[in-house]
Amino acid sequence: MFQSLTEKLSNAFKKFRSKGKLTEADVKEGMREVKLALLEADVNFKVVKDFTKAVTERAVGTEVLESLLPAQQIVKIVNEELIKLMGSETPKINISPKPPTVIMMVGLQGAGKTTHAAKIANMYKTKGKRPLLVACDVYRPAAIDQLKIVGESVGVPVFSMGAKISPVDIARAGIEHAKKNGNDMVLIDTAGRLHIDEELMAELVKIKSTVEPSEILLVVDAMTGQDAVNVAKTFNELLDITGVVLTKMDGDTRGGAALSVKYITGKPIKFIGTGEKMDALELFHPDRMASRILGMGDVLSLIEKAEAAFDEKNAKELEKKMREQTFTLDDFLVQMRQLKKMGNLDQLIGMIPGANAGALKNAQIDESQMARTEAMILSMTMQERVHPEIINGSRRKRIAQGSGTTVEDLNKLLRQFDQMKKMMKQFTGGGKKRGFGGMKLPF
Repeated sequence: MFQSLTEKLSNAFKKFRSKGKLTEADVKEGMREVKLALLEADVNFKVVKDFTKAVTERAVGTEVLESLLPAQQIVKIVNEELIKLMGSETPKINISPKPPTVIMMVGLQGAGKTTHAAKIANMYKTKGKRPLLVACDVYRPAAIDQLKIVGESVGVPVFSMGAKISPVDIARAGIEHAKKNGNDMVLIDTAGRLHIDEELMAELVKIKSTVEPSEILLVVDAMTGQDAVNVAKTFNELLDITGVVLTKMDGDTRGGAALSVKYITGKPIKFIGTGEKMDALELFHPDRMASRILGMGDVLSLIEKAEAAFDEKNAKELEKKMREQTFTLDDFLVQMRQLKKMGNLDQLIGMIPGANAGALKNAQIDESQMARTEAMILSMTMQERVHPEIINGSRRKRIAQGSGTTVEDLNKLLRQFDQMKKMMKQFTGGGKKRGFGGMKLPF
């Protein structure tokens, strides 16, 4: 995410840092590079112009030019202006005081409306809501089936009436169904087109006037850059949207859409899609995003991911096992599964301040290797998982055969596990409590 933009801005800031004192001319020269970096990131030209003007005006003041560390002051100003650009506060969903809260999902075909309707439903289900998905896309082949599949994958019911009923009638009936069945949140999956047309908009306006939604969320593909901004502007003018969902943010190295949408439409980005999995959805935090763009990491999001993936009780038990040298292959399997829940490695690295995500851009968690490791451990007996030293030649053949792997794969796993236990022994001081302090393991 934002890798290309982060690198270009970092190079621009190097010029500021190479000089002890800055002049007004130095600031303007450096800001030309910042301007170029933003334009190459496909940020809207008007946004770039106003942003660089605001930063320059603040940066040529005496507070910066007479500062002992002027370069740091400029980075601070850029950070503050980026936050302002993307919306100073983290926007939230407007929850209706009288259930159900109705969320209307709109956007062009292929942006990810159906998937992200289910992702949002899943997010709020984990917060105690009882969401219902309503299938109002009666035009795209298999759209209703797709919604049923993603709804089932997250355990959220889907209301549909087939492809021959008017979407307006389906939306109305879906809300009545929610009221009767205790669903306090309704997400309406509407139809899209390959381009904006009068027929599509007329239908969406009619659904809006019929159901009076609390939220109208526009789903746009972040990787389309300026096109995403233009789509957002048009939908906003016709529907008065309440927020934007930016999808495919994990593949967007430029960041043009994220930096332009709020400024051009006046409407906040509320969610970002960060991957294909149904839990790969995040609330949009402008301050955290600005920090990531500037290569300063995103520690708060990293902590939240860890807290969501790791159970505190399990973490305490793991710490005890590591300290007492009773860590088993079963424990190893549990930790591997929890790490997998946190996402791919390059996304996590990008959240660590000062870490060079670009240097590790190909270092993703190998899903197939993790699956093989899991299969090997599950093919062992409980005794073998606790005491891997008893795994002799015949046992190795049985485990390899049972897991669909090779003896060589199993040998590699056992060597890695043995090395890890030795490292734990050194770290914990051979079973004593030395070195732990207030640290919470595992990560």
